[in-house]
Amino acid sequence: MAENGRQALLLARRLKPDVVIMDIAMPELNGVDATRQILDEVPGVKVIALSMHSEKQFVEGMLRAGVMGYLLKESAFEELIKAIRIVCAGKKYLSPDVTDIVLRDYLSPVNEKDSEQAPDLTLREREVLQLLAEGKATKEIAERLNISIKTVESHRKNIMTKLNLYTVAELTKYAVRRGLTSIE
Repeated sequence: MAENGRQALLLARRLKPDVVIMDIAMPELNGVDATRQILDEVPGVKVIALSMHSEKQFVEGMLRAGVMGYLLKESAFEELIKAIRIVCAGKKYLSPDVTDIVLRDYLSPVNEKDSEQAPDLTLREREVLQLLAEGKATKEIAERLNISIKTVESHRKNIMTKLNLYTVAELTKYAVRRGLTSIE
């Protein structure tokens, strides 16, 4: 079991499992970005999201990242087993509550605010943004990502420019709203 998204990625690389059960709210590297990297680097692996988050941005983020299934943590153990079997057979699985969220969004009229395209942040910018939102200092971010302090500062400046935000507090609120991190 991994304690954070980076550890999940390292374990998946090393163990090359058939299925990964991934949470969304993970420190250091959130579940969405960890899922993307795992799917890019571990051939044939299937990822199932198991999360307490049922909000649209979390479900959508994980589905766009490529998960084959999404269940809520309140689901029964039997449902998880069912999901694993279905996903291993090459099909997608959504728990009923998640299906309702997806269908409600799909069937609702397009909301202009939701349809605004978020600026494209690179994976590294998303990692830096998450760590900033988690309260990590520039030096600590640099050490964790094996980059220089100046590179972290450059990424922060680029993120702020792309998002038209000016403080770390604004960046933190943005990261929480977009599901890059949670306030837990």
